[in-house]
Amino acid sequence: MGDPYQNNMYSQHSTYSKYGRGGQDGYGYQEDYPPQEEDAASDVTEGHDEDDQMYEGEYQGIPHPDEVKAAQRAARAAARAKAGTEEEESLAEEYEAIMEDCGHGRFQWTLFTVTGLALMADGAECFVVGFVLPSAEKDMCLSNANKGMLGLIVYLGMMVGAFVWGGLADKLGRRKCLTMALAINCVFAFLSSFAQGYGFFLFFRLFSGIGIGGSVPIVYSYFSEFLSMDKRGEHLSWLCMFWMMGGIYASFTAWGIIPHYGWGFSMGTEFQFHSWRLFVLNAKHDEGWMILKQVHDINWRAKGEPERVFTVSQIKAPKQDNEFIEIQSSTGTSFQRWAVRSATLTKQVLKNILSLMSPDLRLSTLLMAIIWFTMAFSYYGLSVWFPDMIKHLQHEEYESKIKVFHRERVHHFTFNFSLENQIHKEGEYISDNFTKIQMKSVKFEDSLFEDCYFEDIRSTDTFFENCTIKSTVFYNTDLWEEKFIHCRLENTTFLHSKKGCHLDFREDNDVLIYLVSFLGSLAVLPGNIISALFMDKIGRIKMIGGSMLISAGCTFFLFLSFSQAAIIAWQCLFCGTSVAAWNGIEVITVELYPAAKRTTAFGVLNALCKLAAILGSSIFASFVGITKVVPILLSFSALVCGGLIAFKLPETREKVL
Repeated sequence: MGDPYQNNMYSQHSTYSKYGRGGQDGYGYQEDYPPQEEDAASDVTEGHDEDDQMYEGEYQGIPHPDEVKAAQRAARAAARAKAGTEEEESLAEEYEAIMEDCGHGRFQWTLFTVTGLALMADGAECFVVGFVLPSAEKDMCLSNANKGMLGLIVYLGMMVGAFVWGGLADKLGRRKCLTMALAINCVFAFLSSFAQGYGFFLFFRLFSGIGIGGSVPIVYSYFSEFLSMDKRGEHLSWLCMFWMMGGIYASFTAWGIIPHYGWGFSMGTEFQFHSWRLFVLNAKHDEGWMILKQVHDINWRAKGEPERVFTVSQIKAPKQDNEFIEIQSSTGTSFQRWAVRSATLTKQVLKNILSLMSPDLRLSTLLMAIIWFTMAFSYYGLSVWFPDMIKHLQHEEYESKIKVFHRERVHHFTFNFSLENQIHKEGEYISDNFTKIQMKSVKFEDSLFEDCYFEDIRSTDTFFENCTIKSTVFYNTDLWEEKFIHCRLENTTFLHSKKGCHLDFREDNDVLIYLVSFLGSLAVLPGNIISALFMDKIGRIKMIGGSMLISAGCTFFLFLSFSQAAIIAWQCLFCGTSVAAWNGIEVITVELYPAAKRTTAFGVLNALCKLAAILGSSIFASFVGITKVVPILLSFSALVCGGLIAFKLPETREKVL
């Protein structure tokens, strides 16, 4: 165990600064500052209060001793900052050399597969909400407002999860927090599949979202710390592909059944390697060395060189602030010890979050926050707008084919065929039978029904408005009271009405919406492959900025889209080009921040991303059917703004972590 007082001891190679040389009685003094005589007060100021005295050297241009001390303190702080920066750079170079010595092989590919499957499982959980809505809205009788809340609650959970788990992972370790986040997602996603009520379903999806949000920032940081500089950009981009593969899986299986939950989580939690950099940062050098030795042995054994020796004998660690408070087991109750440790951990996490706005990181954090927000606002907003716009166009096309019947007279007739997309105005129906039929989008206005019989009727979007209904029987139908608007009912009977949700649901376009989402996810794959191959060649900045500007151009051409096919085509093109920006953003976020702040920064920025997703999806959806100018201009402006700001970021492809 390390010496707990090591931070209070001088190392053998420490040297005293000029200021720190021991003077008389052990006090530090300045070598070049003249000694002060006792009682050397000015006669002029004698008798005055100390606060009113004026330093006599001020007349001679000699600085006040307090000013000298303040300047010296500032100089020492600057020197420490410079020394700390140089130390971080030297340590990063050493870590990079260690990873090069370990090689790139079986270990990295195994870790890539496991973390990718975890990311894919979480991606499927995120996308699956939109696909279960057609079934969930019928089973739970969800209104449009409730459906919107069900979609937003997952993003809210992801926002909370990214913020909390990102901060904890830098203090408790990547693997531990990743395992807990995946377990939370697995448990609550499983419970949500059995939830019968809307409230329980909403609650379970919220906590499932917290698990999803936590795993995303951890996975990228975790994997990046086992990659050397020349492999980092490409392989992190390949890892990004698993998220969209989860979306493809969810949309593909949505045609058959609601996807089962939790299929990939056990594999993600069984991988036993911790993140070695966190062990080094927390002064567990021996454990960090053992992890790296295992990585080295696995890779070189797979390459046919099992005799190759791991040449690293020790790993340097940066200086650490003594922040941890250890409570003895005999102190207080177990709950008190837990409370103190939790409070200490919370303080450390908050301090780490605030450190993202330190002078050396402030500009990068602000630029990344703008880029994350603008990209998420446009991407998630349009992801909602595309399918909703297609539904709206389908509805307009359907209404254009409506049939209108005016003043028809039907007596003693049996309707045994379905009625669809019709309006009957001022009709007269005497002694007619409506038996075992479906009524879809049918409306009767100002009509008379007398001595009629309705039996076993199933209706969707069917209404009677300003009608007079006399001596009529409704038996085993779903024509409930809300279907009759301003109608006069005389001697009318309702027997054995069908039970179930009183809301109308349209099923015709469910398959098309699944297909649209599937094509959008599938269009991402080419963009993912291209960005992975060229991430290190053209750089992160050009990848992000160029992709966002091209995506902005795709959104602008939506003004020329007047058909479903055109919107689907532009959606595929937008998804295919924007994924390169997402990959670049995730790679550069990992590379901009030191290991001790990496998942914290990723978590905070990812939480901001989910906030932008909530705002974008809500705003864009509210303009469907009203105008498409506002969503297109908003997305275009946001993408152009983010793309131009991306060029202000520093290039990190040559940076060692």
